[in-house]
Amino acid sequence: MRRYELVSGVLFSIIALAQLTRTLLGWPVQVDGFNVPVWFSGVAFLITASLAVWAFRSGGRQLSAV
Repeated sequence: MRRYELVSGVLFSIIALAQLTRTLLGWPVQVDGFNVPVWFSGVAFLITASLAVWAFRSGGRQLSAV
């Protein structure tokens, strides 16, 4: 596995877990006076988890040098 894919996969996994935690526990988030809805973290979890899976899968492939 190449280092870039590994680091990207780990980083996206950490972000996905944080988003999932916020979704399940209902933690409030406010950005510049705007209350961010909890469902937004559910969507963010799906996106970042997909990116993590993509990074791990692409890093596991061995490309043959021709």
